[in-house]
Amino acid sequence: MQNIILFILALLLTIGGLSYYSIYRTVAKSVNHMYEPLHRDSKSQDAVIGHDPISILLLGVDERPGDKGRTDSMIVLTINPETKKSTMVSIPRDTRVFMRSKNTNIKINAAYTYEGIEGTVQTLEQFLNIPINYYIKLNMEGFKDIVDAIGGITVNNDFPFTLEGVHIPKGEQHIDGKVALKYARMRKEDPRGDFGRQQRQREIINQIVHEGAQLKSLKNYQGILTSLEKNIQTNLTLDKMIDIQSSYKEAVNNIKQIEVKGDDKKIDNLWYHVVKNETRKDLSKTLRHQLNLES
Repeated sequence: MQNIILFILALLLTIGGLSYYSIYRTVAKSVNHMYEPLHRDSKSQDAVIGHDPISILLLGVDERPGDKGRTDSMIVLTINPETKKSTMVSIPRDTRVFMRSKNTNIKINAAYTYEGIEGTVQTLEQFLNIPINYYIKLNMEGFKDIVDAIGGITVNNDFPFTLEGVHIPKGEQHIDGKVALKYARMRKEDPRGDFGRQQRQREIINQIVHEGAQLKSLKNYQGILTSLEKNIQTNLTLDKMIDIQSSYKEAVNNIKQIEVKGDDKKIDNLWYHVVKNETRKDLSKTLRHQLNLES
């Protein structure tokens, strides 16, 4: 899902900011199970958290038994503690990009199938011409467990639709994890296509962050952590999460959302979201400025 993972960072930072030692130990143990460093030569170096702007790649991966999976969603989040501003760029999964290791153009969501997190990070760094410091990956099939762990969410659906046997009526409603997953995934019946799906996913993020920050959800922090632990992988340590919570809180609350505009074209019998080079350069310039890098 394109945008669904932002809540993970907010939820982990909320729990990570708790002062109770017993809770801290439980959180530390869970985050340690989630931790997986990047093993690749990257233009990215660890930024000095608390001082430097940072970038985080947020991934939703559709993994099923016997299938390595593909990224169902990608967000590049940049956070600048000086300007107290953040940008959130949703990368359409059909975006046509050049994958250097394969020496060919691919859909960006296929980079994960070929070379996992490492290949996805390298390909996005090249496409956007920015370093990516950190990543958070969510297994989308496990997403419903996380929604259930916080007691469900309330959404306001613009129009009724049915996906894979689940009907979601129009209007405001409280939904569980199973329904939320369908709500976030539907694309074909939406006249806005992938961009309409992104809008629903942003709505879900806001609602999950809202529910996750409530006391009633924190009382169930062990259930939330169990769900996160089973379904999340990241190269952020708990100490770094706490530092981000302390130093970047204002910036995370001031997010500018950017859509990657392009044209849907059929090339070699496959549909791609084709981004003009000028558009890509303008996007790169915006992100590099946000990261205090030379244009």
